[in-house]
Amino acid sequence: MNKNRKWYTIIIISMLLLIVYVGYFFINSGRGLERVDNPNRQAVDSGIMNNTKDEKKNKLPIPPLLEDKNPEEGKAEFDLNVQYGKKEFIKGQETETLGYNGDYLGPIIRVDKGDDVKINVANTLDEPTTVHWHGLEVPGEMDGGPHQVVDPKSSWQPYFTIDQPAATLWYHPHLLHKTGEQVYKGLAGLFYIEDEKSKELNIPKEHGVNDIPLVVQDKRFTQDGQIPYELGMRDVMDGFKGDTVLVNGAIAPELDVKSEVVRLRLLNGSNARAYDFNFSDNLAFYQIASDGGFLENSIEMHEVSLAPAERAEILVDFSDYNTGDKVVLRDGSYEVMTITITEESDSSSSIPEELVDIVQYDRDDVVTTRDFVMSGMGPMVAINGKQMDMDRIDEYLNLNELEEWVVTNESAGMGMMSSETPHPLHVHGVQFQVIERNGGEPPLNEQGWKDTVMVESGEEVRLLVKFKQKGLFMYHCHILEHEDAGMMGQFLVE
Repeated sequence: MNKNRKWYTIIIISMLLLIVYVGYFFINSGRGLERVDNPNRQAVDSGIMNNTKDEKKNKLPIPPLLEDKNPEEGKAEFDLNVQYGKKEFIKGQETETLGYNGDYLGPIIRVDKGDDVKINVANTLDEPTTVHWHGLEVPGEMDGGPHQVVDPKSSWQPYFTIDQPAATLWYHPHLLHKTGEQVYKGLAGLFYIEDEKSKELNIPKEHGVNDIPLVVQDKRFTQDGQIPYELGMRDVMDGFKGDTVLVNGAIAPELDVKSEVVRLRLLNGSNARAYDFNFSDNLAFYQIASDGGFLENSIEMHEVSLAPAERAEILVDFSDYNTGDKVVLRDGSYEVMTITITEESDSSSSIPEELVDIVQYDRDDVVTTRDFVMSGMGPMVAINGKQMDMDRIDEYLNLNELEEWVVTNESAGMGMMSSETPHPLHVHGVQFQVIERNGGEPPLNEQGWKDTVMVESGEEVRLLVKFKQKGLFMYHCHILEHEDAGMMGQFLVE
């Protein structure tokens, strides 16, 4: 009888704690959602972007290429400072931010395949951080995950050899339970790999002129122009979504181009929002690369969807446009930025049909099959029923052994607490191949190298994975609020 009373008491206390916890988030679910009637920004209902009416567009900022300090062929060295900043997103208002080597975002690190790379990371913050090289195939101790903490006022010198094809990758913090806040405040930057093939292809290569990086994010600005990271219940459930879209840190910017083929390198750098990128007047474009590098062939498209952390390189042909014409890049029907043709070009514009040869994995060579079930909602999200534990190894893998990963999304709830949330799965230290989506062939633009894949509620996605580096790595949902809540596991490659 005493045992029954003990368990009854425990159950009652647990239920009361859950009610208090959920109630707290509902009470605070509106925090940080103030509407701002400012003509220099999009002022809309919480979490819903709207068309920008401002006629005075900002010029698109172009992240600079970071200087390589090592003049020796085949070697590269970079300095990367993590620092506080202040940036004027809204005219007349200074916003407190974080950045790499500047007030907001970071410079582009560009290396060649085969380079021996060293990066000197200095953390000038008053809090710890990490720097994760998202998409890079490097040893586990150099990956920059939650185990490679850089303490306040200290430094870290990762070094690795680039042994993967040309690609548009990126870097960002990966501190346990703090990734969402640090990325949201501005810590993110692009990482380019070039190789012989990328240099040979007849595609735009002039940085900032016809080869344009686009880091797309969303923010919530308060009336005084700040971007506090305060989670309400909706944010815990679905991830932190803003009401204002930024491109390279600018609101509704304008890019000037010539009437020629232009290469856009798109990164969804948002914490939780997915984008459906398209152009006004239904302009077609051609996707040439996904997360981990070039596709085998360019793919004509009218819309490309990117989950958080996904990348896409696209070619847009403006050769039929006249000087003064404008084209709008949109998310659905919402304006993201404007592209203005300011000069005619005498260059012959063309879109290459064939790009690279991709060595396709053979499913018959699979040695091990693993299941990964993404489930739960809010603070109870989990993978295979477990939340992140830094002291627990969830999976043990063998080096250079082909595996099939079966990833399913069983996230759902009941009634007012329902949450059919999509989960973009990111796997550290590898580029994988998507071979099935719900039993069928994946879309053509998912048939290249990937490190992040969107898994909608109820979906099953199958991947072929082979690890070429040893060490401890993470797999997790890249909705950063879910990652911070524990929707992450770790595996050891030996």
